Amino acid sequence: MLRRTIEFSTREPILVLLGMIGILVFGWFSFRAVPIDAIPNVGENQVIVLTAWPGRSPKDVEDQITYPLSVSLQAVPGAESVRGKSLFGYSFVQVTFADNVDFYWARSRVLEQLGVASSQLPANVSPQLGPDATGLGQVLYYVLEPPEAGLSLADLRSLQDYVIKFELQSVDGVSEVASIGGYIRQYQIDLDPDKLRFFRIPLHQAVSAIKQSNLDVGAKTLETGGMEFVLRSKGFLGGGDAEKVARDIEDTVVLQRDGIPVRVRDLGRVQLGPDFRRGGLDYNGS
Repeated sequence: MLRRTIEFSTREPILVLLGMIGILVFGWFSFRAVPIDAIPNVGENQVIVLTAWPGRSPKDVEDQITYPLSVSLQAVPGAESVRGKSLFGYSFVQVTFADNVDFYWARSRVLEQLGVASSQLPANVSPQLGPDATGLGQVLYYVLEPPEAGLSLADLRSLQDYVIKFELQSVDGVSEVASIGGYIRQYQIDLDPDKLRFFRIPLHQAVSAIKQSNLDVGAKTLETGGMEFVLRSKGFLGGGDAEKVARDIEDTVVLQRDGIPVRVRDLGRVQLGPDFRRGGLDYNGS
């Protein structure tokens, strides 16, 4: 067989050359058409349900969130197993399906069942689906390096969260962009307990006043001179300027006594600072 193949190749070099060109063209188109992953996702066909309940112990999360969700999600069609995990302030429930089940069909079934399971959860607790990919699909890390002029870690984190992240999420095939490192900016209000006691103001009243101050309110319309004017009051804090936001928070009225307002600046101070950090990430040791 080998001898006949060699004899045919020597007698018909043109056909052999055309065949080789055809194989090369077929291989090129196959290379362009076949999807290739840098790190193949060999994870199970699973849907993750994440529920946040800040400040609660793992036992409370297990008893009131993880267990009711696990029992309810066992009724999802096509589910092979349901595994739950309780952490401090968080609950993870993984629903595993067979490999032949369509991934987005499985997510829609889990989402339907969550509507039923939510009635068994504590108030103000809302479970949500995780990203449509597993941790094994994580492919790319990138680092933001400041220019020579210099940007702080807070500036880099804000640039990542509000500009770069949204651009990358629009790329085809990207399921999620997770940020780590830097400082998340916060408007921090430090209330003095002695001043709260002096003005006889409970903490929840001050918190409620600050929340209600950051609100636009719309009214009806007013007709004047054959024209209709829409009435509204502007109540959102700041307007993009961080310093103005801090001043507006300080000017928020918590209550009035005998016509004299008690403002936030009378109870404490407002500053722009970083969120509490529980870890860090280094790049080349820095």
